[in-house]
Amino acid sequence: MIHNKKEFNGGLALLVVFFIVLFAMFQPLFDGHNAMAYLDNLYNSISKGSAYYVDNLREEAKGVAGYQVNVTVKMKSESQAADSVALITAAGATAEAKGKELTVSGDYVAILNACLDDSDRMYHNDGAAVIAKYPVFAGKDERQALYNWNVILEGFDKGLKEQEAFAQAKVAFNINSKVVETAYNYYNVVPEQIKDKVGIVIFSLAFYVIYTMWYGFGILFVFEGWGLKISGH
Repeated sequence: MIHNKKEFNGGLALLVVFFIVLFAMFQPLFDGHNAMAYLDNLYNSISKGSAYYVDNLREEAKGVAGYQVNVTVKMKSESQAADSVALITAAGATAEAKGKELTVSGDYVAILNACLDDSDRMYHNDGAAVIAKYPVFAGKDERQALYNWNVILEGFDKGLKEQEAFAQAKVAFNINSKVVETAYNYYNVVPEQIKDKVGIVIFSLAFYVIYTMWYGFGILFVFEGWGLKISGH
């Protein structure tokens, strides 16, 4: 038996509207996406917009200018090692692939700048420019060049530390983690600045809090109107 019909009906109305809104949120009403996908894309775009470090790392690379690198990197496969020769030679350095091993020698900063240039293009979703620069990757995922750079820089980090060239190793690590991985993971995401989307960001966060409380109060009113109460005794 319903104890308080007004409270029960009020809670029921809240729950009905809650589920109507929930149904609408799963419809492709937001640029062809549902609300969750739209907000996921939005926050990915905003996070990408705040993760651009190419210029900073280019400045950091200047600190190791003049260094001649000579490192052998173990790649993931023989084909990756062979394809990666193109990345190094385009930078004006020397590379030789033997099996899975890629031996790299030459101007360290020139190699790093070539990597930064490719990462910058991919950050701005210009994979076509990277493919045009390296025909060896034609017909493959545009991100393959970045993946190869990722393995090369990991090898630089390890190899240079073994040579006790710690400052040089740190630059490779930073470029890899802050630039190459960012460009790879965010490829095809359009970068946005939060200041340009502050209205929708505030609305989405406020709506999340209110919508959660909405459901909670709906349940509370239904059960209290029904005569059920939570008690510590």
